[in-house]
Amino acid sequence: MEKKITKKLLEKKADLLALETEKLITWCSNCGNYGIQNALMRALVLEEMGLNDFAIFFDVGCSGNGSDKIEAYTFHGLHGRVISLAAGAAIANPRIKCIAFGGDGATFSEGVNHLVHGLRNNYPMLFVMHNNENFGLTTGQASALTRCGVKMNSAPEGVEVPPLNPMDLVLSCKPSFVAKGYSGDVDQMTEIFQEALRHDGFAYVEVLQACPTYNRETPDAWYSKRIHKIEEVEGYDRSDIWAARRIIQDLDEKIYTGILYVDESRKSFMGNHKGVPVDEVDYVDV
Repeated sequence: MEKKITKKLLEKKADLLALETEKLITWCSNCGNYGIQNALMRALVLEEMGLNDFAIFFDVGCSGNGSDKIEAYTFHGLHGRVISLAAGAAIANPRIKCIAFGGDGATFSEGVNHLVHGLRNNYPMLFVMHNNENFGLTTGQASALTRCGVKMNSAPEGVEVPPLNPMDLVLSCKPSFVAKGYSGDVDQMTEIFQEALRHDGFAYVEVLQACPTYNRETPDAWYSKRIHKIEEVEGYDRSDIWAARRIIQDLDEKIYTGILYVDESRKSFMGNHKGVPVDEVDYVDV
């Protein structure tokens, strides 16, 4: 992170602390959720977003346990339904930024239909997909993203079904903003969240994170040897969807993080609104 940004964060220390609640954090030691929450708070402060500028929606799961750990307007919804919940709020009051969190289990099992149509409709929201490749809160069942051969509580002999490539599915839906982060790199996540918060449309951000309790196959040491920033790819064009689809195929050896694809030409769902201009509609507050 640039020194001037670090200096700004230090100057806004009081604003950062104001986003913390007194609730006891119950995530496991070394869980990636700590880094994700920290990065989001940094981004909100750097973007100078006040309490009435945003609302955060949480799915069921370990990520959902953060719903009372941040001083904001938050809503803890049903399993797999957080995108539709946040989309409804975004349409009801487009003056606020809607932020949604969901895990890989909720997003690509119970809620995969909502993800597809959230991308397709380009609802104006930031969606952060916590990817630890298992259902962590319910004690380590395999998700649609768990790798073959990994022994989980629901597959003691090892998962036999090949996992989905989440980015491949997302990019096939012709999204407007796609990024991938890693919970061990809070600085990069902060920068991704900042740009995602400014994006007018559905900003999809996948965050790779270790699950120290239930998924021992991909710990932080595994990721640290494989993570590379997209800036390392000479001449990479983030407006080229096929370049993005090629770069995300490798899930095992060279995993690229950063903002992977942006389509500035796509209008958000509200940008396609017909009739009365958005600024003239008397929307309800949430």
